[in-house]
Amino acid sequence: MSERLRGVVGQLAIRPGDRVLEIGCGQGVAATMVCQLLSTGTLTAIDRSVRMVEAATRRNAPYVASGKAEFLIASLEDVNLGDRRFDLVFAVRVGLFHRDPARARALVEPWLAPGARVRSFFDVPV
Repeated sequence: MSERLRGVVGQLAIRPGDRVLEIGCGQGVAATMVCQLLSTGTLTAIDRSVRMVEAATRRNAPYVASGKAEFLIASLEDVNLGDRRFDLVFAVRVGLFHRDPARARALVEPWLAPGARVRSFFDVPV
């Protein structure tokens, strides 16, 4: 597992019952780490790449089967999560959160539960 992602997930302060939304889940590595920390909570993860969502779903098949995780093909600009609310929203290396954090925050605002945390991480790949 990626030490960088382990460090990111460690900074999220995930609580066992959190409802978590990950923007740009890639192959689902961080999603696995998040799911390991959830007991009654759930993870919804989106990525605009079909290939990445397929890989993330395979990697996290037991969590998907148990209903703890779901992976959706969608961009942040186009996703429709209905009336769901999340306690934590996070993104790693998602350009919009780096280039235009106010717009990114506005896009996730409708899904934030009271007291929700929004965290984004952006570092240059080595």
